Parts: sequence; structure tokens; C-alpha cells
Amino acid sequence: MDIMLIAELVLNGVFVGLMYALVSLGIVLIYKTSGLVNLAQGALAMTGAYITWVIGAYFGVPIWLSIPAAVVLMFFGGVLIERSALRRMIGQPVIMAIMLTLGIEIALRGLLPGVFGAAVKKLDIGVSPAPLFLGDILINQSIMIGGVVSLALILASLAFFNSRYGIVMRAVADDQTASWSVGIRVEKAIAVAWGLAAVSATGAGILWGATQGVDWSLSLLLIKALAIAILGGLDSIPGVILAGLIVGVAESLATGLIDPVVKASTRDIVASVIILATLLFKPHGLFGHEHIERV
Repeated sequence: MDIMLIAELVLNGVFVGLMYALVSLGIVLIYKTSGLVNLAQGALAMTGAYITWVIGAYFGVPIWLSIPAAVVLMFFGGVLIERSALRRMIGQPVIMAIMLTLGIEIALRGLLPGVFGAAVKKLDIGVSPAPLFLGDILINQSIMIGGVVSLALILASLAFFNSRYGIVMRAVADDQTASWSVGIRVEKAIAVAWGLAAVSATGAGILWGATQGVDWSLSLLLIKALAIAILGGLDSIPGVILAGLIVGVAESLATGLIDPVVKASTRDIVASVIILATLLFKPHGLFGHEHIERV
């Protein structure tokens, strides 16, 4: 077996996994503050990429301005989703709110390609498509930069949760009733979490859009994001990083080593297997907390 090939697959898998982890970060942020699994995260990533492309293609705005503009718009878009849709679910069974996020995912997945066309849009963020060679190892340069940027954003979110407002959001995550009793605006904290989830999705959507183009398929990142969130623990940001590395490397190895043998694509199967295995053998993930309720 070619050691250099395995090293190449692992290294590229690390960067891909970090880009997946950035999508998953939004799922964890919302679950930490509201206990809700957000199934609209893939469509939010797609929407962020579409908005970045629209700002540049329709209004002629340079990419270095299009990206922050899209980030700001998506932050307020996430807040709007929480205030206009999710807040109406207060008092309803949690499954109803989860199904609502799935409905948002499906609606956005159909709406944006319908408005802007299903053809793949090019999103140029200034990253050279030329591969990078480390000896005999070939690295996709756009994937490498995307992975580094993704890791930086995830670490920034960790720093944020140690800030003053981050501590407030952690208090909301621990006990919403107690937070209300001491004057914390729980609904505001949850709205901010949705805004930050939309921002992380936008960052991931832009990075993936620059790599493979912008179209409806970006919404399929939801499956990889769910696998990472479940494996790492739905309430653990550090778990997102480790689980992202595991999913990315496993997917890369399967694609490079198993696909030539079975003559078929196993890339999308890996995430499904990880979800199933985690739920069966370690339901709370690697770093998730088990919540015990006394009755």
C-alpha cells in the first residue's frame, strides 16, 4: 500500500473535515442555547453562498466587500428566522420546532435555485485553483485555505463563549428558567445564536462555493454537519473539531481506497454510517453531556 497516497488522503481529509465542521458549528451553537436541533443549517450555507454571489454578480461589488455584506445580511436573516418562525413554537412539542427547521431547509433549497437558476455559479474569492505540492503529496490549495479559515472561525467561537456575552449564552444553555429569574433575556440569546449559526453557515457556504461552485447541492452539507455534531456531541464546540477531522479523514480514505475496489462512490455513505454507529453505541457523542432528569 502506498504510504504517500494515504498521507495525501489524510491531509486533504483533515482540511475537508474542518470545512464540514464549520457548518456543524451552527448546529451546536443553536443546540447549546435552545436545545433544538437545527435541520436548516445546510440551506443556510447555500443561502449565504448565493447572497455573496448575487451581491457580486448583480451589483458589481468586489468580493472583499461582498463577503462581509453577506455575513451581516445572514446574521440578521438568522435572527429573523428565530423571531418570525421559531419563537412561535414556544410551548409546542420540540419535534414541531425541529420539523419547522426542516421545512425551512426544504423551502430554501427549492426557492433559491428557482429564482437564480439551477446552473452552477462561479464564486471567485481569489484562491488559486492550482494544487500545492509537499514533496510527493498533492494538496488542494482551496481546500487547505478553507480548512485553515474554518479552524480559525471555530476557535473564534470558543473565545466568544468565554467572553461576557458568551457566558450569558452558556447560562441560557444550562438553565433557561434560572436565566430568566436573574434577568437574562433568554429570547435575545437564542436569537443571537441563530444569527451566529447563520454566520458560520455563510462562511462555510462561501468556502465550499469557491471550491465546487454555488448551487443547490451546497445544502447537502447538512448530512456531513449532522454527522459531526452527533459524533462530537451536540453541545460541544471542541467536539466539532475532533469529529470534523474524523469524518473528513474517514471520507477521504474511503474515497481513495475503497471506491477503486467497489467501483462505486462511498463518499456519502460514510457520514450516514457514522451517524448510525454513534446513535447506537455512544448516543451523546464523544464530548456531549448526558442530561438526567429527576421525576
